[in-house]
Amino acid sequence: MRNEYRAIFTDKGVILVLILALLIYSTIYSFAYAPQVLRNVPIGVIDQDKTPASRKLVETFDSGPNTYVAYEVGSMEEAKNLFFGRKIYGVVYIPANYEKQLLGGQQAVVAIYVDASYFLMYRQVFQELVTGIGTTGAMVEFQRLIAKGADIPQARATSQPVIYQSHNLFNPYLGYGSFVMPAIIIVIIQQTLLIGIGMIGGTWSEFGLYRKLVPPGRQRMSTLPIVAGKALVYASIYAVTSLYVLDLHYRLFHFPMNGNGLTILALMIPYLFACILLGIAISTLFRHRENSLLLLLWTSIPVLMLSGVSFPREAIPDWLFELGKIFPSSSGVDAFIRIQSMGATFQDVLPQIRMLWILVIVYGGLACIGIHLLLQDEYRKRSRIGKDAA
Repeated sequence: MRNEYRAIFTDKGVILVLILALLIYSTIYSFAYAPQVLRNVPIGVIDQDKTPASRKLVETFDSGPNTYVAYEVGSMEEAKNLFFGRKIYGVVYIPANYEKQLLGGQQAVVAIYVDASYFLMYRQVFQELVTGIGTTGAMVEFQRLIAKGADIPQARATSQPVIYQSHNLFNPYLGYGSFVMPAIIIVIIQQTLLIGIGMIGGTWSEFGLYRKLVPPGRQRMSTLPIVAGKALVYASIYAVTSLYVLDLHYRLFHFPMNGNGLTILALMIPYLFACILLGIAISTLFRHRENSLLLLLWTSIPVLMLSGVSFPREAIPDWLFELGKIFPSSSGVDAFIRIQSMGATFQDVLPQIRMLWILVIVYGGLACIGIHLLLQDEYRKRSRIGKDAA
């Protein structure tokens, strides 16, 4: 443990990855997603009707919190130029016979063009426009029925036959930050551990430092105390940083905290040790410290996608999703979101916790094998040097 602490706190690169990266990345991402939802997205309107009904519809688009009418243009060509110039992100085309069809009881057609290359933008604009069109249509229908002699209750029941109330569970404001940050934080914990431990392992191999762990005159050295000592060092460091990120950081940025503290602790213990032991096992394969960055940094995006958060679980092939469970983050992200965002109990996430403990055993065994092989190699080198000296 003393050797491991010394190796960490005398290496600026490892300090940056193991300790500061978790704090820096979680803070930067949280600030980026702090607004939670998109507001005031600019759109363009082509009003070919120029009637009170069409103007009322345009005012509806302009009054919502999600969109505002930035341009009223006269042709589709002009609207396309604004759209591809990124000055607007949606176009509404109101035909010349809009009011006539609406008041005549016919189906009025309004064309909507929305930028679907950015899903958040698409959702905000599309929902706002469809809601505005539906509200305006219901209002006109209500007025038309009143003019025909229907009483108010009949007109209201006909124009709006179903009244519904929407309650957003677990993420009341539909904020993107509250949706994605729990998963990102768990993945960052895993990736920084893997890269940092890999850098330490590469440094020890590159400079032949594993000989420190083989006392002179010893042919055999038990690997379990070495693996346990290394694991406890990283666990002690991440116990502090994780406590900050999962408690104080969560409170600062108002992310959902619906879980029980003991349940989160029961999850984080096997999760941290699974990540740490996987990192130790992988680190025994590196011969240079740079190998860790080159081979592990690119895995962050696939790991996040395989967790079933940024990409829907139902759209991932079953074999690929099951393969993704070899990473602790797959079970960790699933369980953490269930606990912290949805208020799940220990029994609800028991399958994920059980899977993490299985990974602890498997990766612990691989870490012991990897360290044992390195120690044997160091002993052979020492024996060879002794024979040459003799």
